[in-house]
Amino acid sequence: MSETVVIGAITLPGLGRSVAHARSFTRDVLGAGHPSLGDVQMCVSEAFTNGVVHTASGRGGKITVVFVAADDMVIAEVTDDGAGGALPRLRDDLMGVSGRGMRIINALALGWGVRPEGGRTTVWMRFPGPIPVIP
Repeated sequence: MSETVVIGAITLPGLGRSVAHARSFTRDVLGAGHPSLGDVQMCVSEAFTNGVVHTASGRGGKITVVFVAADDMVIAEVTDDGAGGALPRLRDDLMGVSGRGMRIINALALGWGVRPEGGRTTVWMRFPGPIPVIP
C-alpha cells in the first residue's frame, strides 16, 4: 500500500440523531458524485448505529468517523467507546434480528475488519473509487 492520507474526520455524540450527521459528513468528504458514495454512507451508518446501540458510546460517549485515501481506495473507520471486550462480528443466523448491520457491511465493502485500541473499537471498511479532490 502506498501513502495514506486522512481526508476527513469528525467526532460526534453517541446518539441516534448523530447517524444523519455522519451520513452528511460522508457526502461532504467524498462528494455527491463519488461512485461509492451510497455504499460508504450505508456502511458508515450501520457501523455508527452499532456503536450507539451496542457500546459505551451510546451511554454518553462519542463516535469518531475518519476517512483515509490510499491506492484508489477510500477507507472509512468508525471508532466507538467499546463494548467491554466484545467485538463486532458476522453472525450465523441469517434471519436473526441482531447482526444485520455487519452483514450489510460485509456485502457492500471490498473488505472490512475490526481493530481494538485500548478500550475503544474501530471498524474499518475499504471501498473502490477515485480519491476525492480536496479543495
